[in-house]
Formats: sequence, C-alpha cells, structure tokens
Amino acid sequence: MTNGEEAIISPVTDGGMESTVNPTTQAGPTGQTDPAADQTDTTAITPGVTTMHAWQMREKPGPIENDPLEWIEKPIPSPGPGQALIRVLACGVCRTDLHVSEGDLTAHLPHVTPGHEVVGEVVALGADQGIDINGQHTQLHVGERVGVAWLRHTCGECEFCVAGKENLCRHSLYNGWDAHGGYAEYMVAPDDYVYSLEGLLGGESTDGRTAAGGTAYDKPSYTLETVAPLMCAGIIGYRALKRTGLLDGVSFADIESGQARERIAEIVGHRPALGLYGFGGSAHITAQVALALGMRVHVLTRGRDAQRLALNLGCASANDAYDQPDEPLDAAIIFAPVGAIVPPALEALRPGGVLSLAGIHMSDVPPLNYEQHLFHEKEIRSVESNTRQDGREFLAFAATHQIKIDAHPYPLDQAQQALKDLKAGAFTGAAVLMPV
Repeated sequence: MTNGEEAIISPVTDGGMESTVNPTTQAGPTGQTDPAADQTDTTAITPGVTTMHAWQMREKPGPIENDPLEWIEKPIPSPGPGQALIRVLACGVCRTDLHVSEGDLTAHLPHVTPGHEVVGEVVALGADQGIDINGQHTQLHVGERVGVAWLRHTCGECEFCVAGKENLCRHSLYNGWDAHGGYAEYMVAPDDYVYSLEGLLGGESTDGRTAAGGTAYDKPSYTLETVAPLMCAGIIGYRALKRTGLLDGVSFADIESGQARERIAEIVGHRPALGLYGFGGSAHITAQVALALGMRVHVLTRGRDAQRLALNLGCASANDAYDQPDEPLDAAIIFAPVGAIVPPALEALRPGGVLSLAGIHMSDVPPLNYEQHLFHEKEIRSVESNTRQDGREFLAFAATHQIKIDAHPYPLDQAQQALKDLKAGAFTGAAVLMPV
C-alpha cells in the first residue's frame, strides 16, 4: 500500500483495516504470507494463537456512561509493506479517545479501536521498511520496544510536508481515529511513524522488571506505564509549548547542552511566566518541561488534587481555572476543552503574550472584547497534532530530564471504566491500560 495504511481485510473480519494471516509469518508486499520473511518472535505470540482481545466502537458513539465501546475477540492483524506488528505493553488513555468514543470527533473508521499512546514490542515486520523524515531507511527490529503516537501518516509531498509542517498535511491519518489503535493486545503501525524507546526504557524488561544485576541508572528511569503518556500527552504538550513562542530562537542543541534556560531568559528579557489551564495528563508533563527550562509556571484548574500535584511538582502557584494568576503571563496554554476559559486566559497575558490552545476539540468560545482581550498584540494560536520531529525532540528531552508521571494503571479490559473516570475527573495525571 503506497499510503502506509494496512491491507484491506476480508469480509469476514470486523470492519477494520488489517489483513489477517497466520501471525507466525510476515506479510509480503501484496499482503500475502511470505515464507522467506523473518519469522515472528514466537515468545510474543503463542504458536497457534491467531486471535486477540480489543476494544472497538459500537455502531454509534455516545456518552461514555452508556458504554459506546465493546470488548471483543478478533484476528491478530498482519503487517503490510512498511509496517510493524506491535504487541501492546501499555497504552495511555487520552481525552481524544473520549472525544472519539462520545462522538465529539466523528470516527473515520467504523468500529475503530481507540488508543494512540502506545508502548509495545515489535513482533513482526512487513516488507519494504519505510524511509524516515531525514531520508534514512527505518531500521526496526523484532523484539525492539517502540512507541506509537497520534500521527500515523502524511503524504510527504504537499506544501506543508515539504516545509517541515507535516502536522498540517490535509492527507494526514491518525491512530485510533483513521486506523485501529492501542486499546488492544496487538496493533499495526507504519514503521516510519514509530519511535524507538530503547533509550528511554534502558534495562527495563517487557514485564516491567529491572534488568538482571540491578543496574543503577545515572539517567532518567521510566517504566512501561510512565512512558506511555509521553507518546501523546507529552509530545502534544511540547508542541503546545513551542506554539507559545517562548522557545523561539532556542535550538534543541541549546536544550540538550543545558543552555536553554539562559537563552530563553535572554530572548524574553526576563524569566518567563507561563500559565497552564487544566492540569491533567498533558499539562502535568508540560509543566515539568517548562520548569526544567527555567520558567515560572502558574496552574489554573478546578481540581484540588490537581492543584496539590502542581505545587508538589514545583509550580509557582495553583488556583481556580477562572482566577487571575499571581502575576501577568508571558504565555499560556489551555489544555481543558472549555472555550469559556479563553477570555480570562487572554486577560491574564502581558502585552504581546500568546495563548496556545492544545486540544483537538473545544466547546464554543464566548464573544471577545477586542480592547479587553486582544489589544496590545495578544495572540491566540491553535495546535494541530505534531510533527515527527516534535516527537523526536521531546523524547530526547525526556531521556535526559526525569519527568515524573502521575500514572494510574487499569487492566486493558477496564478501558471503558478508565474513560469514565477520566471524564469524571476521578484521578490526576494519566490513566494507562496494561495487558490483562
């Protein structure tokens, strides 16, 4: 398939996009079994086992309280050309999954399986591995631990892709929206949109244990369940931070060398103040990135537990979502999908400040008063997905800066309950689905 999507299924499958072949072999260029291809790791797929469990949307979306998802058994998919079959080891629960399940975002695939914060292990590779954004041949290996994020495909040829803005590609496709995602025991993903996680997980084994010998790490240490939220909550938060303009003129080399704090303060003219509205999975990660870069972070959120978490992470203040922060803000990011927060967030900005809207969905924004909310060259900038370069930069940052993830594990078969708890605000941080 030239567009990076999976081979078309036979009519007997569930309406997804995967082909279903014997999982102990790989699919050749036509999607047919290729006896000459490397064999799937049989420690990952039990010989003779050809089915898996997964969540999928029912006929219609609806309020999560009405259980719009169903837990099913279906064939294990097979990777097509340029794809990898991945055994899911953990999958974060993102608010976008809730939007798709409830119909705020119309699913692009009938009976789609949600999930796009995936940590997994490559168990099979299709033919013709892809070319990455630097023009290099993608080198995935069976047994490699990888991450799968929201962005699944871009055309590579349009004006946006050519200009390094592939997140704006009008032919883009997304995991858990256009193709089956990680609320399953296995998934298929294009290999040139997959991130190697070996540098983050280090000696961590696929069952969560430390490598034999109890190696002491002098670098950040993560587990499967704490890496999963990085794949979307982390990457999108990093993109939203870049959209504020506070990182303009700062190279990733500055960040890697530890010079970013001084560089940012020099460009802005002082140590910048950043406001974060809402403090869930993405915001609590973004706050730590901003703090590491020398920013003063003010959190505005309704939840008392979230406010306590913000203060414990080192944020300068934590108040209600509609309060004014303790000082004027150089920039702010709204993570909560609530348009009514936009006016007070704009009021909180200093002249020339930027408000970044991080969500893919937001309720209606009320009318704005030009002089009160927008004058003095204040700006509103939306965030659309991310580029793969954003992902690489953020994961490289996480590999050198310990990010504390407030992870709440749920068994995979309790994904619908995790979404209900997310909607109800039953936890701070991020929920993560783990294999049952």
